[in-house]
Amino acid sequence: MLVVVLLAAGGGFAQSTNMNAIAESYVKLVLALGNFDADYVDAYYGPTTWQAASKAAPLPLAQIRTRAHTLRQELASADTPANAELENLRRQYLDKQLGAMEARVEMLEGRKFSFDEESRRLYDATAPFNPEEHFREVLAQLDRTLPGKGTLAERWEAYRRRFFVPRDKLDVVFRTAIAECRRRTALHIALPPGESFTVEYVKGTPWGAYNWYKGNFQSVIQVNTDLPITIDRIIDLACHEGYPGHHVYNSLLEKHLVRDRGWVEFSVYALYSPQSLIAEGSGNYGIKVAFPGDEKLAFERAVLFPLAGLDSARAAEFERVGRLMKQLGYAANEAARRYLNGEIAAATAAAWLTRYTLAEPAQAAKHVRFIDRYRSYVINYNLGEDLVEHYVEARADGDARRRWDAFAELNSSPRLPSTLK
Repeated sequence: MLVVVLLAAGGGFAQSTNMNAIAESYVKLVLALGNFDADYVDAYYGPTTWQAASKAAPLPLAQIRTRAHTLRQELASADTPANAELENLRRQYLDKQLGAMEARVEMLEGRKFSFDEESRRLYDATAPFNPEEHFREVLAQLDRTLPGKGTLAERWEAYRRRFFVPRDKLDVVFRTAIAECRRRTALHIALPPGESFTVEYVKGTPWGAYNWYKGNFQSVIQVNTDLPITIDRIIDLACHEGYPGHHVYNSLLEKHLVRDRGWVEFSVYALYSPQSLIAEGSGNYGIKVAFPGDEKLAFERAVLFPLAGLDSARAAEFERVGRLMKQLGYAANEAARRYLNGEIAAATAAAWLTRYTLAEPAQAAKHVRFIDRYRSYVINYNLGEDLVEHYVEARADGDARRRWDAFAELNSSPRLPSTLK
């Protein structure tokens, strides 16, 4: 059964000229800030004339910050229909996005925030603190689980090598996973007609994979092959970057908010903003939505392991180890928090990641480079997943169809991280 998200236009709601004017100004400011920050404009499919104008007559950073602050003041008095939940969510969304823009400009001007203050200003959320003892307890469980001799990190590295997808089989394995993710998603969410994507394999990037949304329901999904990819990551990447993750998220926003409602602010995606926590969190939680319970393991064992030439008899064992490894996820946040607060140096942050996430040195160094570039963005993956899961499961009450409904509704609306609790 298809879940049709009822956000379409066609009567029943009043467009606010004032809000639309503010939204247009917001988009133009995002494009203006993109002239100073190459990563800031993650996606844009609005009028090409606006983008050309932003490059032809760049605004100074200070002017961008001042205009963002002025727009927030205008929002406070903007007209919205009474008892209109989506219109009020729209106002809150624009306010938080503009506030994050102010913070990003301040950072580009040289201001240093603490890790938690930065994440609150940019992403409307702060990650919980986890003491080292929590990670030591997880490592102790892994120590009793992983076979072989040597240090725990050495045993983990030797163990995971058995589950690397051969490079010459990566494309067919990945495309098979994406096809299954799309099939499952299309059973529950009405995907826009003509939506599609292309896959590219790249090297030399600080991230493992990326979805570049191009508008018109089209994406380019890039997968970094600098380091080998384990078989358990295949479905994770296919769901997160594709279905029901980033590709679906952006397509639903374009269909229901940009095209049907004319909300132009969703034609641009500012990377350092609260929108990213929703995007990354839903991308990660979408794995559980598409493959609930043991269904991910069953598909890996029956299809992906044989396709990759790996021993499917070890799939369940590797999945159990993977659940333990995931409990170390917040250790990356603690490394970033200490590093960005100036408490530890880059080498110490890499050593922390090696110790508490069992990342081998090349992976740890790559992760530190990611933190250098994206800073507190790291909270959007694990904290984002936790907040999205809380929001969706509170509405699903254990029912699979309601879970898809709630997930689709979240991905088609201007909700904020602070509203998911």
